Amino acid sequence: MDLQHISEIERATHRGRGEVLRLGIGLLFIVGVMFYAAVRGGGGEGSLILVMAAMVGGYMAMNIGANDVANNVGPAVGSKAMTLAGALVIAAIFEAAGALIAGGEVVGTIRSGIIDPDLISDADTFVWIMLAALLAGALWLNIATAVGAPVSTTHSIVGAVLGAGIAAEGTRIVDWSTMTGIVASWIVSPVLGGIFAAAFLYLVKRSITYQPDMAAAARKTVPMLVGLMAWTFGTYLILKGLSRVWTVGFGAAAIYGALIAIPVFMLTRRSMNARGAQLANTKQSVNRLFTVPLISAAALLSFAHGSNDVSNAVGPLAAIVDVITSDGMVHKSALIPTWVMMVGALGIALGLALFGPKLIRTVGSEITELDQMRAYCIAMAATLTVIVASQFGLPVSSTHIAVGGVLGVGFLREYLKSNYDRMLAEIKAHHPEGDLAAIEAFVARFEKASIEEKGEMLRDLKERAKKAEDPAHFSKVERKGLRKVYRRELVKRSQLMRIAAAWVVTVPASALMAAMLFFMIRGMMLP
Repeated sequence: MDLQHISEIERATHRGRGEVLRLGIGLLFIVGVMFYAAVRGGGGEGSLILVMAAMVGGYMAMNIGANDVANNVGPAVGSKAMTLAGALVIAAIFEAAGALIAGGEVVGTIRSGIIDPDLISDADTFVWIMLAALLAGALWLNIATAVGAPVSTTHSIVGAVLGAGIAAEGTRIVDWSTMTGIVASWIVSPVLGGIFAAAFLYLVKRSITYQPDMAAAARKTVPMLVGLMAWTFGTYLILKGLSRVWTVGFGAAAIYGALIAIPVFMLTRRSMNARGAQLANTKQSVNRLFTVPLISAAALLSFAHGSNDVSNAVGPLAAIVDVITSDGMVHKSALIPTWVMMVGALGIALGLALFGPKLIRTVGSEITELDQMRAYCIAMAATLTVIVASQFGLPVSSTHIAVGGVLGVGFLREYLKSNYDRMLAEIKAHHPEGDLAAIEAFVARFEKASIEEKGEMLRDLKERAKKAEDPAHFSKVERKGLRKVYRRELVKRSQLMRIAAAWVVTVPASALMAAMLFFMIRGMMLP
């Protein structure tokens, strides 16, 4: 074998070496958790269960970091507001900070109250249910990450608790009204996220990019948009990110959010006025104005996510620790030891750093093309949807909201593009076929006109038209085919179908795996 063949083999195995390195670091973390839990356990059968639960909890936390965090930073990375490396650093720091600072000291032992702990026959069965649920939820997240599908970690663990609970005590243990709400969130979350994101994007286009002088429009509008973002994020952070350590109502949270938004608005307006003529009248120049707000949004979303979703990793683990340390008593809520919270925080940060880039790219660039303005609209939709839904008592998923926001932006672009093509076809239809120069001149004026001027130009054409013949070179079938091709380029249907399928099967898949794992664990633990 000559040197050229050896070099080709080395290049072919280069990617595999990276995968092995990431896998090795992940295993090293789980081994570290195992040793620490063994020291904390102090020996005995309870110590063995504690070690197993701690290892699975660390595995679950890494999978949450690998899959769920992409929703917070994916749009910012896809829009080029921040690099992938910068996003990983910021998200890891703020995820861990959110988990440790605002993750709370007490967590419900039965996730979302979907099963009744009073109907569980004994403490051992409860521990087996929690262990099976934790492992099944982690396995499903691992599978979803491997196929590039962002799924809800909350739905994963809820489905797993459901499946293990039914396997242990039958269907009587399940609170079916809660499950109905979870099923409803499959529709409510992406639809609301898509509507809000599309509405914000249309607002931005009407107020900035559709104006003849985009620079002047941006100086007037961007401070208000950034101030609105500060208000929504301040309110969201107080309601959700700090809810475990500071409980306030919506009214108080909105007031505190406004107190944050006012100075942000003033500073942004001063900065915009200072730029003056330096701001070019281009879309790229306006896009850059949203870079800092997007970086801040990614950090705050990561903080809020860490404070809320760390319970998906450490909730069942804390429940097992509580049973072991309280002589077999099963409580509806459990105190979270500091070391358990550390397992969750470090696991999420490590999973994000090792395996998060794949899902970040999926959310940020593989569904539809994003720029900073579109990413801003998705971030706004993510926070506003949670705020609105929480006030109406609607169950929502942050993952589904973020992906729904991406889809809403993409579908709005499809509609606007197809509508614009229709208007151009109408323009051509009112000109003679040979009058190409006049058509091009009119189109050039039309593209530079404002929304109101475009409408006036079209109405004027209709009034002067006597015969509506289409001088275009494409037939109706050909134009329809071109529109379909262009639509696929804006929103990738293959990604949409894969993600939707993963959402639908998350609860039943994790439930089935948890039921199988419960029977396996019970078979091993029974004498």
